[in-house]
Amino acid sequence: MKANTIGRKTIYFMNQTVNIAVLTIVMLLISFAGYALWDSNQLHFAADKSHYAIYKPSIKDGGKSFKELQALNAEVIAWLTVYGTNIDYPVTQGHDNMKYVNTNAEGLYSLSGSIFLDHNNSRVFIDFNSILYGHHMEKKAMFGEIGEFAKKDIFDSHTYGNLYFNEKNYGIETFAFIHTDAYDFSIFHANVGDDNRQAYLDNLLAKAMYTRDIGVTIYDHIILLSTCSSTSTNGRDILVGRITEETHEDPYFDEGNNDRDRRSVNIPAGAARIIPIWSLVVVIFLLIRFIVLIPAIRQKRVKLKRDT
Repeated sequence: MKANTIGRKTIYFMNQTVNIAVLTIVMLLISFAGYALWDSNQLHFAADKSHYAIYKPSIKDGGKSFKELQALNAEVIAWLTVYGTNIDYPVTQGHDNMKYVNTNAEGLYSLSGSIFLDHNNSRVFIDFNSILYGHHMEKKAMFGEIGEFAKKDIFDSHTYGNLYFNEKNYGIETFAFIHTDAYDFSIFHANVGDDNRQAYLDNLLAKAMYTRDIGVTIYDHIILLSTCSSTSTNGRDILVGRITEETHEDPYFDEGNNDRDRRSVNIPAGAARIIPIWSLVVVIFLLIRFIVLIPAIRQKRVKLKRDT
């Protein structure tokens, strides 16, 4: 009888040990998955245009919010908007083309980086060609939407944007979409000299997947928005536009969904997306905890029956 009792206790102890080990492993996996989801969410929030909405310049308030951003980081030089897309970000320029690959517009380290102007370009966009770079990110963040212009209907229906610098708004008229290689130095050559302007422009148009005839000449100022392509190794997608004195109304603007209204909201826009993730983790934990404890509950019931 004593041997049977010892045997049952040994089996019970082993079961409990296995249960605890399994639970520990599961919890570690859940914790890792939860952290990965949280980290991914934080990365996307840091890259989302809503993160910068409070800094967006307005002529009505004299660009005060934009100046506040420049007070945080003097290398913020402009604000870029492409109408009908999520491209609505401050523009930076560093002493090289590496700094803002992993530094945000507030000057802080961030894997999402910033939209930045080639360091060889003038910060007041007086060059014939100015090149902006940005990460191709999920959820259409940063320049993640540039690749959508490979669809002709998107290219045809998204023709305007805005560039704010020197306390003034300028228009952008898009006229070409290019898919090329990262090592195509015939395109990735900022601040082309006067003698090479026509050859550069002809090369752009020749390599373009789509073009729109808006009468661009060598006397204009053009802007290239470049990002990595998801369709090929070392591929680059480039949306090309002309900078104009004339500005354009945003045909996609919705007064009832204005990002600038976020100024009065103290809770970060990403917080609401984080809460459901952790709620899910808690639910999964409780469910697994219950499942793991079922054998122990059954053993207790059997013991009670034997004792009675």
